[in-house]
Amino acid sequence: MNLPLKIARRYLLAKKSTNAINIITGISVTGIAIGTAALVLVLSVFNGFEDLIIGLFSKFNPDIKVTAVVGKTFTPDPEKLAQIKALPEVAYVSETLEEVAFFEYHESQDFGILKGVDSLYHKVTGIDSTIFEGQYRLKEGERSLAVLGGGMRNKLQVNIEDPFETLNIFMAKRENVGAMEQQFKKRFAYPSGSFKIQQDFDNQYILVPLEFTRDLVSAPGEVSALEIRLKAGIEPKVAIAAIQDELGPDFLVKDRYQQDAAFLKLMNLEKWMSFAILSLTMVLVAFNMIGSLWMIVLEKKGDISILKSMGATDNTVRNIFLHEGLLLCLLGLVSGFVLAISLYIIQKTYGIVGIPDGFVVSAYPISMRFIDLLAVAAIVLLIGLVASVPAALRAKRVPALMREE
Repeated sequence: MNLPLKIARRYLLAKKSTNAINIITGISVTGIAIGTAALVLVLSVFNGFEDLIIGLFSKFNPDIKVTAVVGKTFTPDPEKLAQIKALPEVAYVSETLEEVAFFEYHESQDFGILKGVDSLYHKVTGIDSTIFEGQYRLKEGERSLAVLGGGMRNKLQVNIEDPFETLNIFMAKRENVGAMEQQFKKRFAYPSGSFKIQQDFDNQYILVPLEFTRDLVSAPGEVSALEIRLKAGIEPKVAIAAIQDELGPDFLVKDRYQQDAAFLKLMNLEKWMSFAILSLTMVLVAFNMIGSLWMIVLEKKGDISILKSMGATDNTVRNIFLHEGLLLCLLGLVSGFVLAISLYIIQKTYGIVGIPDGFVVSAYPISMRFIDLLAVAAIVLLIGLVASVPAALRAKRVPALMREE
């Protein structure tokens, strides 16, 4: 039998002689519960935004992206390209070519990224599902069409409904030109639609046919990347290994996370920094628990003296109040988890905490993960254990009853 735990449980449940002790104990447990719920919910909101952003990125970034180790562009080997397309893990392979360009529409001008894509690009990424104005079309007979990010559309003040006004695109010539010659190559396309994914993409990208970009860049047959859609249920690591074997060491093969690794690492850092800051606030809550335990020690001095007279060691007494602190903390932790899970279900179901208009979702996204619950439980119990130490050491110094001669 764990005697310290049994006695600690009795002290926790027993009515205290002084009502102030009950009040302070209740405040301590409530503070731990609210702090625990706050930790869980903050981590869950970060998880929700991470899932949302990854979902948005998937509309522009493929499952797997192949780029050259050296240089911005490369010319795919037809035989290796055919072998990649034939892999059992691969559903679609799209060729794309990106380059910085200068855009002009009416009197509006701006720089951005011109991205040439082939006819399979929308099947690889699902970009066509993000169109909020016009249509996803890149060719109309002999005319080249352009699909603009929402931010680029606004900056250039493009009227998607006007079928006659052209978007002029200027690209610096690759070859050396004389001082008196035109330094830029110019082509034009007709705006056909606008997409909305994420600010970084919306404010930079304009999509056009692949051959249009190749002609403008003077790079026939070249691509910036091979963008690959995997079949359902395929593990990316397996596909990456197979593709890398086909292409060799001259190419980088990245999964969806690696394509935006810097951004996602920053989000993860912000998440755990917020966790650390909130954990420090839990230390302040712990001071209430220190006061509560200290008052319980003072109230139970007689009991402690009797226990020591009956043979209880200093360590046994110390362990009683360490267990007392952990039980208080555990009570607050469980209450906090119940509160957090209840609020999580309400937010997930009804979206009671909304986001101002203009964002891609109307309510704060939220996603609870088991690993976060473990992290919260560990930090709360650790704080509770440390907060129990002063009272436990004080109880240890209470003397035993002196036997009368």
